[in-house]
Amino acid sequence: MNQPRKPPRRRVDGVLLLDKMGGMTSNAALQKAKWLLKAAKAGHTGTLDPMATGLLPLCFGEATKFAGELLHADKSYIASVLLGVRTDTGDAEGAVQETRPVSVTLARLEAVLARFRGPISQIPPMYSALKREGRPLYEYARKGIELERAPRVVTISSLNLIQFIGERFIVGVDCSKGTYVRVLAQDIGEALGCGGHLTALRRTRIGDFRLEDAMTLEALEALPESSRDAVLKPADWLLSGLPHLILADDMARRFSHGQTVRAEQDSVGSCRVYAVAGGFLGLGRVGADGLLTPLRLVTDIEK
Repeated sequence: MNQPRKPPRRRVDGVLLLDKMGGMTSNAALQKAKWLLKAAKAGHTGTLDPMATGLLPLCFGEATKFAGELLHADKSYIASVLLGVRTDTGDAEGAVQETRPVSVTLARLEAVLARFRGPISQIPPMYSALKREGRPLYEYARKGIELERAPRVVTISSLNLIQFIGERFIVGVDCSKGTYVRVLAQDIGEALGCGGHLTALRRTRIGDFRLEDAMTLEALEALPESSRDAVLKPADWLLSGLPHLILADDMARRFSHGQTVRAEQDSVGSCRVYAVAGGFLGLGRVGADGLLTPLRLVTDIEK
């Protein structure tokens, strides 16, 4: 019996700003987009929990080399919280551990929110992908094993109340990398004396990328196959927050071959590098000695 043929894979280079739907893992979203684009190589820039929706940049081809840059970017969310109920995961997908009466005024909520602005300490949740002895913490959690986790400092640059009705409230959150909004919801609930958990989460920004520029998988699928590549952003969009440096032809050729060259600028640090003709060459770093070292290079990418 003949096996169904797999769709042909091709080289696709670029970034898809996806508006992920709820109930889907980030990897499932990636694989669906990869299938729709018939792409040979793909990766994502960090994950969203299945319950969460919103901005999830997906990288294809040469753009996967720079996916890690967004892991360090600040992020923005709209978070919904239910007070009076604690769950083992800190969100609505977990089992209820405890319920408590809620008696919270608007003034009390605003006062508590103020305490969570700026640098705060968080203990990472057991239901997370952080690893201990090579295994993610959620594997231990599913077996009922609780491991000690060291607190770490994150920064909540903005925490603004959008709506407060009874036992529920919605906040806008701007935060640094490594922030668990589930933990933030739990900690706010504990500070209010009643507990709480996250009921909905929507990511609206990562670095300079915003949700309004994203599209859903359904919208991508509705496009003719010949038009789908046109929605991709170029690979260097992932580095848009870095300064750029332009190299003359000879130096561009040497840089593209992995050689260190002298930079014709005074700034020190990471930068995106281009040939004088405009082609993106990759990510480099200028040292204090004025030398530009290649960090990650593109390969025969269309410029």
